Amino acid sequence: MKVKISFNSFFKTILAVCVLASFAQRAEAQQATLVDNIVAKVGGHIILRSELEFQYANAVGQGYKSPNLRCEILRSLVQNKLLLARAEVDSVIVEESTINAELEGRLNQFVAQIGSPERLEEYYNKPMSEIRSDLRRSLTEQLTVQKMEREISGKIKVTPKEVQRYFNRIPKDSLPYFSTEVEVGQIVKIAQIGTAQKQAAREQLEAIRKRIVAGEDFATLARQYSQDPGSGSQGGELGFFKKRELVPEYEAAALKLQPGEISPVTESMFGFHIIQLIERRGEEYNTRHILIKPATAQVDVQQTAHLLDSIRTRILADSISFAKAAKDFSDDMATKGNGGMITLAGSPTTYIPVDKLDPSVFFVIDTMKVGDISGPLPYRTEDGKEAMRILYLKSKTAPHQANLQDDYQKIAAAALADKRNRAINEWFEKNKDTVFVDIVPDFKTCSLDD
Repeated sequence: MKVKISFNSFFKTILAVCVLASFAQRAEAQQATLVDNIVAKVGGHIILRSELEFQYANAVGQGYKSPNLRCEILRSLVQNKLLLARAEVDSVIVEESTINAELEGRLNQFVAQIGSPERLEEYYNKPMSEIRSDLRRSLTEQLTVQKMEREISGKIKVTPKEVQRYFNRIPKDSLPYFSTEVEVGQIVKIAQIGTAQKQAAREQLEAIRKRIVAGEDFATLARQYSQDPGSGSQGGELGFFKKRELVPEYEAAALKLQPGEISPVTESMFGFHIIQLIERRGEEYNTRHILIKPATAQVDVQQTAHLLDSIRTRILADSISFAKAAKDFSDDMATKGNGGMITLAGSPTTYIPVDKLDPSVFFVIDTMKVGDISGPLPYRTEDGKEAMRILYLKSKTAPHQANLQDDYQKIAAAALADKRNRAINEWFEKNKDTVFVDIVPDFKTCSLDD
């Protein structure tokens, strides 16, 4: 069955929300599906019924209503698979370092949400190595789709006149009503680990290594001592990786080993490791490791607070702007390139409704005036590192109906998304016949035509 593909930004938004939904929600939706089967084939890619139902459940949960919701979501899923298929043809590849960084961050987030690696494994009824592998596939697809969309429409801009025309096309009775919104910035400093803490971690790992060399089981000690949430419960085993997929220090140490051999203590960005090579298979290798992270001492946190306090003093004295200070000093990669401004996941603007703020941020800025900067506050990063931060209340807007003066940034972002979406649709009109699309008879009532 040949289909004409057409997509709108409304359902691209649904799919973006669904892709970023928690791993636990995905598992629950899949477990609720009694019988899974293929609903569409796009080139060499497939769309499963469980995938469609998961996206549908999330869309309903977000409040989207449409008599043809499943069909409209199916169109968006087909779009993503087409982008993947063309990415293979056009050799559009996401770097392994990007995938690995996303993978580790997301895994740490899931473990933190559910409580422990063991509870995550129990929920999925599969070992962490399989969870890691499944998540890697999902993230690789997601990041590849995003890169393809950037290739197609990333250079498109909108002018002020285009923003004005876009706004004028919105019926007056359809203009959204915005609740109180704020712009909040942060500068984060991760507490630096002192020499004493590093030495203590190294000595602990050296002692564990001696026990393994003396005959104790590596996997048993990994379960007992390793601080890697992903592999510790699996006896430290990571599974097979290709070259350049793991951090350089780890890979260099692992590839010097013979099967069964134990490495010296090796330091990486994650902490200290001892590594055992299990097997090499062509260009791939399987290892297990024990990770010990140096503890952060209280004195380091205090020194970090002093550093942030001095940065705050410079900003308040107008010797440096908050945005420049965030770029130069913040350790938070997600915000430092954005002038330190915090954004909601998937949002194109820096404006955040107060009811969507993290409570730890809300209760600080609630007593601040616009332009105020807080003192140093305790903070823990998503990957569990102890840190401090200062918060900046850049703006605060009262509830109001959308208008160009107060909401130009949001309206411009919507206009840009609309223009880019039209460019992607045009690209599909030119390229839709280059990839074979087959929809199963169950969905023949879905109109995938524009």
